[in-house]
Amino acid sequence: MTRGRPLYVETFIRADLERVWELTQDSEQHPRWDLRFSAIRPLGTDGGGRTRFRYERTLPFHVIRGEGVSLGEKTRPDGTRTSALGFSTEDRWSPLRSGRGFWRYVPTDSGVRFITGYDYRPGWGRVADVVMRPVILWMTAWSFDRLRIWAESEETRPQWGLRSVLAFWRVERPRASRCRTTPPPSGAMAEAPETLKHVVIG
Repeated sequence: MTRGRPLYVETFIRADLERVWELTQDSEQHPRWDLRFSAIRPLGTDGGGRTRFRYERTLPFHVIRGEGVSLGEKTRPDGTRTSALGFSTEDRWSPLRSGRGFWRYVPTDSGVRFITGYDYRPGWGRVADVVMRPVILWMTAWSFDRLRIWAESEETRPQWGLRSVLAFWRVERPRASRCRTTPPPSGAMAEAPETLKHVVIG
């Protein structure tokens, strides 16, 4: 699937593992902090634990729609949790046509290392993806920092919208630069769980 360098983002959240899991796994909470989604609607879970869903990304004059499948691991021998995801859309306006990725939750004494690695097939071609891939990486990192701020607070909704990017004087606003976006030497997908093999769309 790789057409460019797989994307990697990591942040450290000073919050309980259960809170991070809830904010990222709940289909109503997830779009509230993640710029890549406007809505996620579960379609049901099969016998293997895979949940199918439809997603939307609202643009000024268009709504991108697609389908996906996710598979979470809440109990693992090493104490970590993982979530694997595959997605696909036929919408020609989407810069991401199809892809797969993972989240890994690593609990520590003071919080949670929250990691993602993912790759996708460009929807606008390889040339346009040279520009779009850094934008998508920024969107992911900004969203991760927004999640961090929300998880570390007692608020019921995230307090920072996308317009806060322009409020450069507000040091407490979400910033993509707070996240690590350089993958480890082993690569962005090195920590992908085995479950990633079981989230193929089709």
